Amino acid sequence: MNDNLEKLEAAFRANEPQPSARDRDRAFSAAMAAFDRRHQEVGREARQKGHVPEPGTHWLRRISMPLPRPYLAVAGAAAALLVAVGIGYQSFLVPVSGESTRHMAAAEPESRHAQQQLMPATTPNDSPLPMRARENSVDGRLRSLRTPPPSAPMPGPGASVAPVTAMEQPSSGYPGQGRDRFSAFEANTTRLVAEHPVSTFSIDVDTASYAFMRASLNRGTLPPRHSVRTEELVNYFPYDYAPPESRDTPFAVHASLMPTPWNGTTRLMHVGIKGSMPAGGSRPQANLVFLIDTSGSMASPNKLPLLISSLKLLLGTLAPDDTVAIVTYAGSAGLALAPTRAAERVRIVAALENLGAAGSTAGAEGIRQAYFLAEQGFVTGGINRVILATDGDFNVGITDPDELEGYIARKRGSGVFLSVLGFGMGNYNDALMQRLAQNGNGNAAYIDGLSEARKVLVDEATSMLVPIAKDTKIQVEFNPALVSEYRLIGYETRALRREDFRNDRVDAGEIGAGHTVTALYEIALAGSDAGLMAPLRYGQKGAESRDGFGDEFATISIRYKMPDSDASTEIARKVTLADSFEKIDDAPADIRFAAAVAGFAQLLRGGRYTRDYGYDDVAAAALAARGDDPFGYRSEFIGLVRLAGSLSAATPVRRQ
Repeated sequence: MNDNLEKLEAAFRANEPQPSARDRDRAFSAAMAAFDRRHQEVGREARQKGHVPEPGTHWLRRISMPLPRPYLAVAGAAAALLVAVGIGYQSFLVPVSGESTRHMAAAEPESRHAQQQLMPATTPNDSPLPMRARENSVDGRLRSLRTPPPSAPMPGPGASVAPVTAMEQPSSGYPGQGRDRFSAFEANTTRLVAEHPVSTFSIDVDTASYAFMRASLNRGTLPPRHSVRTEELVNYFPYDYAPPESRDTPFAVHASLMPTPWNGTTRLMHVGIKGSMPAGGSRPQANLVFLIDTSGSMASPNKLPLLISSLKLLLGTLAPDDTVAIVTYAGSAGLALAPTRAAERVRIVAALENLGAAGSTAGAEGIRQAYFLAEQGFVTGGINRVILATDGDFNVGITDPDELEGYIARKRGSGVFLSVLGFGMGNYNDALMQRLAQNGNGNAAYIDGLSEARKVLVDEATSMLVPIAKDTKIQVEFNPALVSEYRLIGYETRALRREDFRNDRVDAGEIGAGHTVTALYEIALAGSDAGLMAPLRYGQKGAESRDGFGDEFATISIRYKMPDSDASTEIARKVTLADSFEKIDDAPADIRFAAAVAGFAQLLRGGRYTRDYGYDDVAAAALAARGDDPFGYRSEFIGLVRLAGSLSAATPVRRQ
């Protein structure tokens, strides 16, 4: 019987006429009009009884209207309460942007920022209402049933939402990036060897850009153009370069030439550096100070909770006699843990787990205290390092980046190194963190999950903690008889002037134990049609007279200081025909994989020099050169390339 009734009911539903979209809209409008009329009638009835002021009356006049005598006793206390909370409501209701947004981000969790930015400044009658009151009103619930217009898509899970005006529209065309801050830079351009035969830059092995790129792609957006630093993507991966044969030098220098994957008429010059490891695999005693941002902006799960879990992983790599101290900063800096032996792991973990996020961000004061502790516990011949973990939002104390940078630079002379670990999205200040790391004889990494935390703080802990060279600079001089043009791929933010190379007062990068560093140049050979710049009619001739250097394409010079020395040492290596591979497939897998990563980074920045080379080409090249991949980093990269290719089809592209 029940089955028959269900069939009969289904038949009636199948034959039931369906209203058109136009009829549905009319019915909805009629319902809303009826509701509004009833709402007005109720309001008039209430006003006739003296309970509600006339519509349109300003709120200042409403609170000044005569009240029945029984209410006067309550009015005084209510007025005082309104004054106390009024400022809070105003700051909670009024949308903020620009500098104000950055200050508020430090005081409240990101979830509240999203609420603030999504809600309107006032209600239709200009009477401010708390967000919750608007949502709970009947009119608010009815409005919430309406389908949002296609021009205003709802944010995806975890998306950082902010009101964007025409002036504030990100120039990169990449959506959903919130208030993350990156230093703007343009890609290196092609240079004539006859005019600029020398290229100079600081060697760094930061990897923050790669992890941020991965986090962006996994959230369904291409990374902002200026967040993509090619050298950091290339140097994210370990390469099997041969270490130095002698411990007289801290690293070995390798070089090679092969055809450029994205341009069949040019050559790719590869420079690889491999740092030495401590003798016997032992590590010097460590004196570490964790400087932890516990401000309100760190309340999100991918910030302080992830930070605490990450530092727990690092504790597992320390020797019993290593020491750890914890300094926190939020509104003011404080000592959460005095220097404690790593053997007391339970005590250190308890101090970490007691941390909570609240308040503004007195980062500068925290930096002062952290350096003070590190200098007090300085271990001669050991590892002395401050590890700053933050989203980079400094808004109390010294907030001028130049002042902070100057303070960190002055502390270089103390022998204390700085590492910066970045967390979170939405108000991540990469620009400031890069400046601090580069001026603090340190490195920067971005932690987007526990897997990355393990890579940086466990698998590569020795490389991060143990410096083998500081103020490391590289200078490449090209032979105009064999090379007509060159372009350094990446290292734009590490560029140095030619005269800085031998100026020992100019700061440069740090290399850690076992680190690999890779740099790539795209070059055009002299006499070929590969050059982008036509020869000058009145230019100098006679390059043949400068070919007395045989088959030398270039000379690579590296200048560095030992970690405990202020004197520089210089080494050099020539790039000759013997280092050349005629076909791409003849080159070692590591070199081909590095080239694929460089091609990918250029595509993310707009592909100005990559011609018809696309994401599918990158994926195929990386797959062919994947080689030994014990940790799965290269396989993951191939997946990210394919994901970026899919996302790029629907994303505006801007050239470098």
